[in-house]
Amino acid sequence: MNKTRSDIKKVRRPLASAKLLGAGVALLLGLARICGDQETTSASPASALGPVHVVKITVLSTMLTDAVGVGEWGFSALVEADGNRVLFDTGGRPETVLNNARELGVELSNVEDVILSHSHWDHVTGLVTLRRELSKANPEALSRAHVGRGIFLERLIPPGALGAGKMTMAEVKNGYEALGGQFIEYVEPKQLFTGVWLTGPVPRPFPEKNYPAGIHYRDPDGNLVLDNIPEDQSLVLDTDKGLVVLTGCGHAGLINILTYARQVVRPGAQVYAALGGFHLFAAKVDTLSWTADKLKEFGVAQIMGAHCTGLEPVYYFRERLGLERKACVVGAVGSSFELAKGINAGSIAQ
Repeated sequence: MNKTRSDIKKVRRPLASAKLLGAGVALLLGLARICGDQETTSASPASALGPVHVVKITVLSTMLTDAVGVGEWGFSALVEADGNRVLFDTGGRPETVLNNARELGVELSNVEDVILSHSHWDHVTGLVTLRRELSKANPEALSRAHVGRGIFLERLIPPGALGAGKMTMAEVKNGYEALGGQFIEYVEPKQLFTGVWLTGPVPRPFPEKNYPAGIHYRDPDGNLVLDNIPEDQSLVLDTDKGLVVLTGCGHAGLINILTYARQVVRPGAQVYAALGGFHLFAAKVDTLSWTADKLKEFGVAQIMGAHCTGLEPVYYFRERLGLERKACVVGAVGSSFELAKGINAGSIAQ
């Protein structure tokens, strides 16, 4: 079992006094704007600091691809918000995100922060390769990985299950740290930049079971526990149009995530856009119906369902919510969302 308590230093407040794992004065100076040295104890709304005005989110890994890049079972997206840039997840194969970014003309060597939504191989396998290759141009490239508590729990995946034989989080951790990368563990929400929030692990008041069956993890006492992916976290951007929420797989449940995002960032705000993987590819109609009705309550106006969302759920949401074709699409490699322009689905996904 990974010794997370000794290897990982929890994120603490205030923002101006960060202390991270390991050494490296240069890294500490660069991180002062993000992490602090006292444990996060509250989730006060970000509205006092103002919203994000310029947003672009570009998909770098998902199953579907357009004329550029390759598809895979995985997810990754580059998030740009008022000049700040962060990579969200790293894809399911070592070189997919690296190569797709190059083909798309997306520069990643100046991105110093990466968020891992959860521990599954299809979101973390590219991390070590990206850190190794990008650090050749910039030693600080992807030097900080933001993760939710629970990501390093020992998983027991049965033979034949999705993910069996794939890269484990323990392997990713060892490889990344050997390259000078530092993990920052979150137990509560954190504002990374003005108007850009990481949810940390998400409470689950609604009984959404958006996670694989039959997989367990070993808790700190050595007990086997059904793995509901407790570390699952999402990114939330507070904008003038409402909240923009980016998920990796949505294992915490899409509606649980949106509920918590609004509670943490701006109570009562419209959720303007929901983007990423929602893990609904095998969902039954009653689940899709309930989810769609909740999305309507949140006022969701833009949907890009990628990765594990599936195709049919996207089309179901489009019809149920009465959205135009261009406002509810299947995400593809190269697809993007801009606050000023909405979704650019690309040719194949439109």
